[in-house]
Amino acid sequence: MRVEIEREEDGRWIGEVPALPGVIVYGATAEEARSKAEALAFRVIADRLEHGEPVPPEARKVFA
Repeated sequence: MRVEIEREEDGRWIGEVPALPGVIVYGATAEEARSKAEALAFRVIADRLEHGEPVPPEARKVFA
């Protein structure tokens, strides 16, 4: 699962998982943003599995 990290103009770091729309978080450091994005992605995947909703193929790679 790919996590994209980018620094905003105001100095905050943003972490996003493109395979899971809506998984976007902010952190004080790049590491914090990555960690928060991964944690939220796991929650989204678990919720989708629990409700029988599809999980994008790229997001499934986390379990490979």
